[in-house]
Amino acid sequence: MTAPQQDEPPHADDYIAPAPRISVQAFCASVATATTARAAAEDRRLAKAHLSVHMGGIVAAIDTYHKAPTPNVIVLETEPDKDFLAGLDELATVCDPGTRVVVLGTPGEVAPYRELVRRGVNDYVVGPVKVLDIVRSICSLFSASEAVSVGRLIAVAGAKGGVGASTIAHNVAWTIARDLGLDSVVIDLDLAFGTAGLDYNQDPVQGIANAVFAPERPDTAFMDRLLAKCSDHLSLLAAPATLDQVYDFGADAFDAIFDTMRMTTSCIVLDVPHQWTAWTKRVLVGADDILIVAEPDLANMRNTKNMLNLLKSARPNDRPPLYCLNQVGMPKRPEIEVKEFAKSIESQPIAAIPFDCRLFGEAANNGQMIAEVSARHRTTKTFLQIAQRLTGRPDLAEERESLLSPILKRLQGRRAAG
Repeated sequence: MTAPQQDEPPHADDYIAPAPRISVQAFCASVATATTARAAAEDRRLAKAHLSVHMGGIVAAIDTYHKAPTPNVIVLETEPDKDFLAGLDELATVCDPGTRVVVLGTPGEVAPYRELVRRGVNDYVVGPVKVLDIVRSICSLFSASEAVSVGRLIAVAGAKGGVGASTIAHNVAWTIARDLGLDSVVIDLDLAFGTAGLDYNQDPVQGIANAVFAPERPDTAFMDRLLAKCSDHLSLLAAPATLDQVYDFGADAFDAIFDTMRMTTSCIVLDVPHQWTAWTKRVLVGADDILIVAEPDLANMRNTKNMLNLLKSARPNDRPPLYCLNQVGMPKRPEIEVKEFAKSIESQPIAAIPFDCRLFGEAANNGQMIAEVSARHRTTKTFLQIAQRLTGRPDLAEERESLLSPILKRLQGRRAAG
């Protein structure tokens, strides 16, 4: 079997919104393209779509739809020795209204795009086709034209309990909202022991429990009522942090909540508790970006490596998960050096946050973020760098400065000349 075309690692800003629940049928002319299409069907962004792959190209598609209704999307591969445009004309006679068509061009052939558009083709991908080409093409058909999931999910989880993953998640979300200007929501998924309400100095009477236990699928109006406002751009979906019931969930318990939040919010930061269940695994695998938080010891190193390896395997078409080290340099504690930790993991941490019990303790006790306690502290800058890496966004202040710099230089030059 021919292996699917391998994709380059996607950039941070190469965001593809997941597709809604749709049916997709691909009719391929070559085994290589069929293999690539089957690999695309396994991508997490097409998890809700049902993509089936068939051989025979447009001839097989026409024969199929003479007998059966057409799906939401038809994917067709061209064949150099056949009149593809004539085939599209015939397909139109058996195609149901509203069906969208994606054409995959074969290597070395470029079909007349204007003629394809005239015949109702929605997208054209020039070969050789890669997995992400198919995923991006199908997903963009809906994200560009309908109110579907567009928000970015960022999952933050600890490699071990007590490593400060929640604190980092809350500070990074606050930084994304304040410094990057993105409308953001923090969802505290540790329903029994969550600390987001304490960290943001909030005591909402409603939160994530009301949504996950709701008898009906939550809509945007319902979710808006559950949010606690933390700042102009940041809201919180708090955990109840009570033990009056057991919080056992199925694998897809939070899917509807995330889908609804994606429709109205640019960035959703998920504070994932340190446990390994069907739903926590699904949350991590389904997120757009992942940050693993670890301390520099042996158990954290083992767990980090295991988590990264599993997530890379489960998300072959995504950016690799990121990790950072926290509480580095704790007095009298034997530690694994950062370079040795990175050597074992086979990748560098995106940050190494130093141990500072006074700074973090003051912030926790006051219900403040680190930047509110000490705006100029190096850890404040570290959180900004992490936020930029996870979102693929530059610092707005730096961006404005770079845009104005040519004008300022010109004015300075005139003053010097005068």
